[in-house]
Amino acid sequence: MKKVILGLLALGLTIPVFTQDVKVEELSEVVIRPMNFKYLNATNSKTAAIPVKMLERAVASYDVTEADFYQDDFEFYTVSFFIPDGKIVAEYDNDGKIIRTIEKFKNITLPNDVKTAVLKRFPNWTVTKDVYRVTYTEDNGATKVYKLMLKNGDKKMRVKVDDIGTFL
Repeated sequence: MKKVILGLLALGLTIPVFTQDVKVEELSEVVIRPMNFKYLNATNSKTAAIPVKMLERAVASYDVTEADFYQDDFEFYTVSFFIPDGKIVAEYDNDGKIIRTIEKFKNITLPNDVKTAVLKRFPNWTVTKDVYRVTYTEDNGATKVYKLMLKNGDKKMRVKVDDIGTFL
């Protein structure tokens, strides 16, 4: 009985192999554009909030040469990207390479380096508002600044911190 069941199982597994037809299809050509990796490397940090990373990837992967408004005559194109947490205004050259960006995000999750730096320097203060600004240029790279509103009872204070926790 054991041999019959094993024989039927082996037969059941091998028969479908012979009935399959192998179709060979030619795939369309794929173009990879690593043009804006310099922007991604300059702006992308492991500690950035998820909405920031998401919008920066959208900016880097946007192909201005495929847009309806694209013409070879113009030197640069300004494109705005919006989400509820922030916005990015990016400037592309006529080849689709990012020249510069201005980014602003409100009330996002702060990186641990920024949180610990604020907690060390201002132990009894809480962050009530935050604005994350990034300025990227092709020549100078990215400048990342957190503008924080701190509150302690009736007292309020504004501070600026970079992305690694250094007060400016």
